[in-house]
Amino acid sequence: MSTMSSHPHQPPQPSQRPRPAPRRADPRPGTGDAPPFLTVGFDLDMTLIDSRPGIKAAYQALAAETGTFIDADLAITRLGPPLEQELAHWFPDDQIQPVGDRYRALYPTHAIAPTPALPGAREAIAAVRGYGTGPEAGGAGAGGEGAGVDAGRVGAVRGRAIVVTAKHEPNAKLHLAHLGIEPDAVVGWLWAEAKAEALREYGASVYVGDHVGDVRGARTAGALAVAVATGPCDADELRAAGADVVLADLTEFPAWWRSYVSELA
Repeated sequence: MSTMSSHPHQPPQPSQRPRPAPRRADPRPGTGDAPPFLTVGFDLDMTLIDSRPGIKAAYQALAAETGTFIDADLAITRLGPPLEQELAHWFPDDQIQPVGDRYRALYPTHAIAPTPALPGAREAIAAVRGYGTGPEAGGAGAGGEGAGVDAGRVGAVRGRAIVVTAKHEPNAKLHLAHLGIEPDAVVGWLWAEAKAEALREYGASVYVGDHVGDVRGARTAGALAVAVATGPCDADELRAAGADVVLADLTEFPAWWRSYVSELA
């Protein structure tokens, strides 16, 4: 049907649904503008989930339906940027939008079930959400030993985990629901620097991702950039992009988090 575009292409960015103007988190009663949450944002693909098997299956289904060759094995080595950037390698400009819509429609059938959580994903979300919940957050609780805070701060500031991703938001939510990962909010359609919009809106002070684009988003938002070397960018690339912290994967996050919040107490 189509052949790979042979001319330079600037793919369209995914449309962004209207949202309120960026803000800090809702203030606590009687405390001015102080936020009630210590908010951490997480990327989705290759940070919380290994989406390669599912995305490969979705590309294969799209290729079969359209009759267009797509090297799905190659495509899943460069996850992170919006879908349109990948489709630009395989389809001419005027087909990218309708083909992208079709891919997103095929996605729930082909991509959700094969996609596993990455090691440590559930524990990382639980560690953040366990912050500020009192003594029950320690030991065998959600956040592990030391996840809670001192009694003077319990009930004042609590942990909140949000997911900010370039993925189609309904599909991102399907992944998380299927895997039983429960963040406090999910925001889709945002890539690289644009992720700062949601990070600022929710008052996030930390953003965790696997791509140099995630590092740029964190820095644009003024958040601490925590990178995990589980995606297409290795540790050296992430450091060169300006990551403040580089972890091998999310299994290292709870220990880092305990150290981080202990310094805030």
